Amino acid sequence: MRSIKQPGAAHAERIQWVEARGRAFSFTLPAGLPLLEAARRAFAAEGFAGGVLNFRHGVLGPFGYVMPALSKTGENAAFYSDTFRPRGVTRLRLGSMTLGTRDGAPFFHCHGLWTEADGKASGGHMLPDETVVAEPFEVEAFGIDGAMFTAEPDPETNFKLFGPVAAERTGARTTSRAYPLRLRPNQDFAGSLEEFCRAHGVTRAKIHGGVGSTIGARFTHGGVTEPFATELAVTAGLIALGHSGALEAALDVALVDYTGGLAEGRLVRGDNPVLMTMELVLEALD
Repeated sequence: MRSIKQPGAAHAERIQWVEARGRAFSFTLPAGLPLLEAARRAFAAEGFAGGVLNFRHGVLGPFGYVMPALSKTGENAAFYSDTFRPRGVTRLRLGSMTLGTRDGAPFFHCHGLWTEADGKASGGHMLPDETVVAEPFEVEAFGIDGAMFTAEPDPETNFKLFGPVAAERTGARTTSRAYPLRLRPNQDFAGSLEEFCRAHGVTRAKIHGGVGSTIGARFTHGGVTEPFATELAVTAGLIALGHSGALEAALDVALVDYTGGLAEGRLVRGDNPVLMTMELVLEALD
Protein backbone atom coordinates (compact mmCIF):
# COMPACT_ATOMS: atom_id res chain seq x y z
CA MET A 1 0.00 0.00 0.00
CA ARG A 2 1.17 3.53 -0.74
CA SER A 3 2.77 5.39 2.18
CA ILE A 4 4.41 8.75 2.83
CA LYS A 5 7.19 9.25 5.36
CA GLN A 6 6.10 11.67 8.07
CA PRO A 7 8.57 13.91 9.94
CA GLY A 8 7.87 12.37 13.35
CA ALA A 9 7.62 8.90 14.82
CA ALA A 10 4.35 7.03 14.32
CA HIS A 11 2.01 7.16 17.30
CA ALA A 12 1.30 3.70 18.71
CA GLU A 13 -2.47 4.31 18.73
CA ARG A 14 -3.45 4.51 15.06
CA ILE A 15 -7.07 5.49 15.69
CA GLN A 16 -7.84 8.19 18.22
CA TRP A 17 -11.43 7.73 19.41
CA VAL A 18 -13.96 8.39 22.16
CA GLU A 19 -17.29 6.69 22.76
CA ALA A 20 -20.01 9.32 23.04
CA ARG A 21 -23.66 9.98 22.27
CA GLY A 22 -25.03 12.00 19.37
CA ARG A 23 -27.97 13.13 17.28
CA ALA A 24 -28.49 14.14 13.66
CA PHE A 25 -30.31 17.40 12.90
CA SER A 26 -30.45 20.03 10.17
CA PHE A 27 -30.44 23.82 10.26
CA THR A 28 -30.15 26.87 8.04
CA LEU A 29 -27.05 29.04 8.24
CA PRO A 30 -28.05 32.74 8.23
CA ALA A 31 -26.52 35.25 5.84
CA GLY A 32 -24.05 37.82 7.11
CA LEU A 33 -22.38 35.74 9.81
CA PRO A 34 -18.93 34.17 9.62
CA LEU A 35 -19.37 30.50 8.75
CA LEU A 36 -17.69 29.48 12.03
CA GLU A 37 -19.99 31.58 14.21
CA ALA A 38 -23.11 30.56 12.27
CA ALA A 39 -22.28 26.88 12.79
CA ARG A 40 -21.36 27.36 16.47
CA ARG A 41 -24.67 29.09 17.22
CA ALA A 42 -26.69 26.38 15.49
CA PHE A 43 -24.98 23.57 17.42
CA ALA A 44 -25.33 25.48 20.69
CA ALA A 45 -29.05 25.95 20.06
CA GLU A 46 -29.37 22.14 20.02
CA GLY A 47 -27.30 21.80 23.20
CA PHE A 48 -24.06 20.70 21.54
CA ALA A 49 -20.62 22.26 21.88
CA GLY A 50 -19.42 20.63 18.67
CA GLY A 51 -19.77 17.90 16.09
CA VAL A 52 -19.68 17.56 12.32
CA LEU A 53 -21.74 18.66 9.34
CA ASN A 54 -22.18 18.12 5.60
CA PHE A 55 -23.57 20.43 2.94
CA ARG A 56 -24.67 19.99 -0.66
CA HIS A 57 -24.86 23.66 -1.65
CA GLY A 58 -24.32 27.13 -0.22
CA VAL A 59 -23.07 30.62 -1.01
CA LEU A 60 -20.04 32.26 0.60
CA GLY A 61 -18.53 35.72 0.35
CA PRO A 62 -16.11 37.04 1.44
CA PHE A 63 -14.29 33.74 1.21
CA GLY A 64 -10.73 32.60 1.87
CA TYR A 65 -9.20 29.18 1.31
CA VAL A 66 -5.99 27.27 0.78
CA MET A 67 -5.22 24.20 -1.30
CA PRO A 68 -2.86 21.31 -0.62
CA ALA A 69 0.72 22.03 -1.67
CA LEU A 70 4.18 20.57 -1.50
CA SER A 71 6.21 21.40 1.59
CA LYS A 72 8.79 24.14 0.94
CA THR A 73 10.78 23.48 4.12
CA GLY A 74 10.61 19.71 4.57
CA GLU A 75 9.17 20.19 8.05
CA ASN A 76 5.94 18.49 6.90
CA ALA A 77 5.20 15.74 4.37
CA ALA A 78 2.97 18.25 2.54
CA PHE A 79 1.71 21.75 3.30
CA TYR A 80 -0.73 24.46 2.22
CA SER A 81 -0.75 26.89 -0.68
CA ASP A 82 -0.88 30.65 -0.27
CA THR A 83 -4.37 31.98 0.52
CA PHE A 84 -6.88 32.45 -2.29
CA ARG A 85 -9.59 35.11 -1.90
CA PRO A 86 -11.91 34.92 -4.92
CA ARG A 87 -13.94 38.03 -5.69
CA GLY A 88 -17.73 38.06 -5.54
CA VAL A 89 -19.67 35.10 -4.20
CA THR A 90 -18.54 31.50 -4.30
CA ARG A 91 -21.16 28.77 -4.76
CA LEU A 92 -20.49 25.58 -2.84
CA ARG A 93 -21.12 22.23 -4.49
CA LEU A 94 -20.43 20.08 -1.44
CA GLY A 95 -18.38 19.92 1.68
CA SER A 96 -17.80 18.55 5.17
CA MET A 97 -16.88 20.27 8.42
CA THR A 98 -15.54 19.28 11.83
CA LEU A 99 -16.54 21.81 14.51
CA GLY A 100 -14.47 21.85 17.68
CA THR A 101 -12.00 24.00 19.59
CA ARG A 102 -8.47 25.29 19.07
CA ASP A 103 -6.57 27.24 21.72
CA GLY A 104 -9.70 27.35 23.84
CA ALA A 105 -11.90 28.98 21.18
CA PRO A 106 -14.34 27.58 18.59
CA PHE A 107 -12.66 26.43 15.38
CA PHE A 108 -13.46 24.33 12.34
CA HIS A 109 -11.73 22.11 9.81
CA CYS A 110 -13.69 22.28 6.56
CA HIS A 111 -13.05 20.92 3.05
CA GLY A 112 -15.22 21.25 -0.04
CA LEU A 113 -15.61 21.86 -3.76
CA TRP A 114 -17.12 25.00 -5.24
CA THR A 115 -17.50 27.29 -8.23
CA GLU A 116 -16.12 30.81 -7.99
CA ALA A 117 -17.82 33.89 -9.41
CA ASP A 118 -15.73 33.78 -12.59
CA GLY A 119 -16.82 30.18 -13.24
CA LYS A 120 -13.63 28.55 -11.98
CA ALA A 121 -14.24 25.13 -10.38
CA SER A 122 -12.01 24.65 -7.37
CA GLY A 123 -11.80 23.21 -3.89
CA GLY A 124 -9.72 23.03 -0.76
CA HIS A 125 -9.52 24.00 2.88
CA MET A 126 -11.77 26.87 4.02
CA LEU A 127 -10.35 29.44 6.43
CA PRO A 128 -12.58 30.03 9.49
CA ASP A 129 -11.54 33.66 9.94
CA GLU A 130 -12.07 34.63 6.29
CA THR A 131 -15.30 32.87 5.30
CA VAL A 132 -18.76 34.50 5.57
CA VAL A 133 -22.22 33.12 4.71
CA ALA A 134 -23.51 35.23 1.78
CA GLU A 135 -26.98 33.68 1.44
CA PRO A 136 -28.88 31.36 3.82
CA PHE A 137 -28.37 27.66 3.15
CA GLU A 138 -29.28 24.40 4.85
CA VAL A 139 -26.82 21.85 6.18
CA GLU A 140 -27.03 18.37 7.74
CA ALA A 141 -25.34 18.13 11.13
CA PHE A 142 -24.48 15.59 13.82
CA GLY A 143 -23.86 16.85 17.34
CA ILE A 144 -21.79 14.88 19.84
CA ASP A 145 -22.16 14.83 23.63
CA GLY A 146 -19.41 13.47 25.84
CA ALA A 147 -16.59 14.24 23.40
CA MET A 148 -15.09 17.21 21.58
CA PHE A 149 -12.79 17.58 18.60
CA THR A 150 -9.82 19.56 19.93
CA ALA A 151 -6.80 20.77 17.94
CA GLU A 152 -3.57 19.60 19.54
CA PRO A 153 0.07 19.39 18.37
CA ASP A 154 0.72 16.13 16.53
CA PRO A 155 4.43 15.20 16.59
CA GLU A 156 4.00 12.57 13.86
CA THR A 157 2.87 15.04 11.16
CA ASN A 158 4.24 18.23 12.76
CA PHE A 159 0.79 19.86 12.45
CA LYS A 160 -1.78 20.97 15.00
CA LEU A 161 -4.66 18.59 14.24
CA PHE A 162 -8.20 17.93 15.40
CA GLY A 163 -8.74 14.77 17.39
CA PRO A 164 -11.57 13.64 19.69
CA VAL A 165 -11.10 13.96 23.45
CA ALA A 166 -13.52 13.12 26.25
CA ALA A 167 -15.63 16.06 27.41
CA GLU A 168 -18.19 16.70 30.10
CA ARG A 169 -21.69 15.87 28.92
CA THR A 170 -23.86 18.90 28.21
CA GLY A 171 -27.15 17.08 28.61
CA ALA A 172 -28.15 17.58 24.99
CA ARG A 173 -30.85 15.26 23.66
CA THR A 174 -29.20 12.33 21.89
CA THR A 175 -30.52 9.36 19.97
CA SER A 176 -27.62 7.01 19.30
CA ARG A 177 -24.18 5.71 20.23
CA ALA A 178 -21.48 7.63 18.40
CA TYR A 179 -17.74 7.31 17.93
CA PRO A 180 -15.91 10.52 17.00
CA LEU A 181 -12.54 9.43 15.69
CA ARG A 182 -9.37 10.41 13.90
CA LEU A 183 -7.40 8.08 11.63
CA ARG A 184 -3.64 8.64 11.69
CA PRO A 185 -1.44 8.47 8.55
CA ASN A 186 -0.54 5.52 6.32
CA GLN A 187 -3.50 3.22 7.05
CA ASP A 188 -6.24 2.35 4.61
CA PHE A 189 -9.32 4.52 5.08
CA ALA A 190 -11.97 1.83 4.54
CA GLY A 191 -10.02 -0.99 6.15
CA SER A 192 -9.37 0.99 9.33
CA LEU A 193 -13.06 1.79 9.77
CA GLU A 194 -14.04 -1.82 9.12
CA GLU A 195 -11.51 -3.02 11.71
CA PHE A 196 -12.69 -0.43 14.23
CA CYS A 197 -16.31 -1.51 13.86
CA ARG A 198 -15.40 -5.19 14.25
CA ALA A 199 -13.43 -4.42 17.40
CA HIS A 200 -16.34 -2.50 18.93
CA GLY A 201 -19.13 -4.84 17.96
CA VAL A 202 -20.70 -2.43 15.46
CA THR A 203 -22.36 -4.19 12.53
CA ARG A 204 -23.85 -1.14 10.84
CA ALA A 205 -22.68 2.47 11.04
CA LYS A 206 -23.25 5.73 9.20
CA ILE A 207 -20.48 8.26 8.67
CA HIS A 208 -21.20 11.88 9.54
CA GLY A 209 -18.79 14.65 8.58
CA GLY A 210 -15.53 13.37 7.14
CA VAL A 211 -12.62 15.78 6.65
CA GLY A 212 -9.07 14.75 5.87
CA SER A 213 -6.58 13.71 3.22
CA THR A 214 -5.53 10.58 1.36
CA ILE A 215 -2.35 9.67 -0.51
CA GLY A 216 -3.84 10.26 -3.95
CA ALA A 217 -6.99 8.21 -4.58
CA ARG A 218 -8.24 5.11 -6.36
CA PHE A 219 -11.95 5.04 -7.27
CA THR A 220 -14.28 2.16 -8.03
CA HIS A 221 -15.24 3.84 -11.34
CA GLY A 222 -11.63 3.41 -12.45
CA GLY A 223 -10.49 6.98 -11.87
CA VAL A 224 -7.09 7.61 -10.31
CA THR A 225 -5.68 10.68 -8.57
CA GLU A 226 -1.90 10.38 -8.76
CA PRO A 227 -0.72 13.57 -6.97
CA PHE A 228 -0.14 12.40 -3.41
CA ALA A 229 -1.44 15.41 -1.44
CA THR A 230 -5.22 15.90 -1.36
CA GLU A 231 -7.88 17.74 0.62
CA LEU A 232 -10.86 15.39 0.91
CA ALA A 233 -14.48 15.61 2.04
CA VAL A 234 -16.66 12.56 2.64
CA THR A 235 -20.00 13.03 0.88
CA ALA A 236 -21.60 9.75 2.08
CA GLY A 237 -20.40 6.76 4.03
CA LEU A 238 -21.84 3.52 5.37
CA ILE A 239 -20.23 0.49 6.99
CA ALA A 240 -22.38 -2.65 6.82
CA LEU A 241 -22.19 -6.39 6.24
CA GLY A 242 -21.41 -7.18 2.61
CA HIS A 243 -22.41 -10.19 0.49
CA SER A 244 -19.53 -12.15 2.00
CA GLY A 245 -20.86 -11.57 5.51
CA ALA A 246 -17.89 -9.35 6.39
CA LEU A 247 -18.05 -5.63 7.15
CA GLU A 248 -17.50 -3.38 4.13
CA ALA A 249 -17.14 0.41 4.08
CA ALA A 250 -18.72 2.31 1.17
CA LEU A 251 -17.00 5.71 1.11
CA ASP A 252 -18.09 8.40 -1.36
CA VAL A 253 -15.71 11.34 -1.41
CA ALA A 254 -14.73 14.48 -3.28
CA LEU A 255 -11.23 15.95 -3.31
CA VAL A 256 -8.80 18.42 -4.77
CA ASP A 257 -5.13 17.55 -5.22
CA TYR A 258 -2.13 19.86 -5.05
CA THR A 259 -2.16 20.45 -8.82
CA GLY A 260 -5.77 21.70 -8.64
CA GLY A 261 -7.26 18.47 -10.02
CA LEU A 262 -10.76 17.63 -8.80
CA ALA A 263 -12.17 14.13 -8.37
CA GLU A 264 -15.30 12.48 -6.98
CA GLY A 265 -16.47 8.91 -6.51
CA ARG A 266 -16.41 5.83 -4.28
CA LEU A 267 -13.04 4.82 -2.91
CA VAL A 268 -11.61 1.37 -3.57
CA ARG A 269 -11.44 -0.60 -0.32
CA GLY A 270 -7.88 -1.45 0.63
CA ASP A 271 -6.13 1.04 -1.66
CA ASN A 272 -6.60 4.53 -0.17
CA PRO A 273 -4.27 5.27 2.73
CA VAL A 274 -4.62 8.38 4.90
CA LEU A 275 -2.03 11.11 4.25
CA MET A 276 -2.25 13.36 7.34
CA THR A 277 -5.55 12.77 9.10
CA MET A 278 -9.19 11.76 8.70
CA GLU A 279 -11.79 13.06 11.14
CA LEU A 280 -15.36 11.81 11.25
CA VAL A 281 -18.12 10.51 13.49
CA LEU A 282 -19.42 6.95 13.24
CA GLU A 283 -23.06 6.65 14.29
CA ALA A 284 -23.87 3.08 15.36
CA LEU A 285 -27.12 2.00 13.69
CA ASP A 286 -27.35 -1.50 15.19
